[in-house]
Order: sequence, then structure tokens, then C-alpha cells
Amino acid sequence: MTSQLFAICFNAIRPSDLAQFWSGVLGWEMADGPDDDVAILPPDPSGFRVRFLPSLEPKIGQNRAHFDLTSTSPDDQQQTVARALRLGGKHIDVGQRPEEGHVVLADPEGNEFCVIEAGNKFLADTGLIGALACDGTQEVGYFWSEALQWPLVWDQDQETAIQSPKGGTKITWGGPPVAPKTGPNRLCFELATPTDADREAEIDRLLSLGATRAGEGNDGQVLMFDPDGNEFSLRSPR
Repeated sequence: MTSQLFAICFNAIRPSDLAQFWSGVLGWEMADGPDDDVAILPPDPSGFRVRFLPSLEPKIGQNRAHFDLTSTSPDDQQQTVARALRLGGKHIDVGQRPEEGHVVLADPEGNEFCVIEAGNKFLADTGLIGALACDGTQEVGYFWSEALQWPLVWDQDQETAIQSPKGGTKITWGGPPVAPKTGPNRLCFELATPTDADREAEIDRLLSLGATRAGEGNDGQVLMFDPDGNEFSLRSPR
């Protein structure tokens, strides 16, 4: 059985504080769970959760992935920006031009994200998290399309995007040039399968698609790299 995207994980210095920030920005509820499992839950049960994992690794350079948040109107965009700033976010400059309509911000731990202007057709009907926008090759877009069994919804000029057959957030890769990796990613995927037997078969399938096994993590997780060297994990069934 193909694994499902269980969570997008942030490696965080202060997981609970960062979860409170994103809960406030997105309007997602905090998950009930043990203190070491800090997460916020999507309004649609079929969507992925966002988990916040403790890490002492410093942030180096721009992240390889960031959220693009959607807007329904100019006022809605301004309200999202104001909410993020009130909760501890800040404006940042990543080289955006003044005429561009999106607003670039960083969360309290410096993770970049964008609030996209209203009327963006590519992100129409995706929900508040319109996209997880990633720096990556066409090859890695193909890998994740096969890994998650999500169809390609964009494949032009080495840029790729995939989306769940159920709709929702798109995952995009911008193609070359891809910046060199400077340390562990602060955002990564966590996959899940229903049973241990399914997980063992899924590991073999992911390896056949081009993943690399990296070892074992906490709680019996299997740690892996995708073809671009991005960390991801396959959680133990619970």
C-alpha cells in the first residue's frame, strides 16, 4: 500500500511556541497528545497535519521549502499579514520586486513563507495553504508524484507540481538552479502506512523509486533521503 503524507514537520528550537504561531496564523487547532508530539490539525481530516519537532540545529540560509498562503481578497491578504506580524512574524527581503503582489514573511524562528495576492489561478481552490513551494529538480518532482501517487498538475520548463487526487495543498518544485544543501532541512515530509508489513514493502518501493535509506529515528521511524538529498521519514504505525 502506498504511504500517505501524514505531516509536514518543522524542526524547531521552541516547538510549542512555533506551533502556537502557526495555529494562530492558519486557524488550525492544536492536537491533543504527549508533550513531545506538538502538532496542529487541518480542518479537513483528509489533509496533512503540521508537526513541530525539537531541534538544536541552527537555521543556515533560506529554507528549501516554504508555505504559500492564499488570499480571497486584498483585505484578506492584509489581515493574514497583520495576524502573522501580531503573533511574532516579520517582513523579510529575499529579493522580491516591489511590483510583485505577494508578501514575504518569516515566522518567529526565521522560516520563510509567502502570503499570495488574491486571484492567483494556480492556487485556486487549494485552501489556505495553497502550496508547499520547494527548491528542487524535475527528477524529485517525479519521485514524489510516484511516491505519494499524486498526479502531476504542472510539468513545464523543469518546474513540477503535484496535488492529492482529493485536492488541497499543492507541492511544487522550481527546477534549476537548485541551491546547494547547507545542512538538515528545517521542513520535511513524514509519511505513514497502516501496518508494519505495509511499511516494509513501502520502504522497498521507495528505494526502487530512487530514495536512499539513512537509518532509524525516534519512535521507530525509518529515515530516508529523496533524490535531491532531502530528509523524510516513514513513521511506525500506531
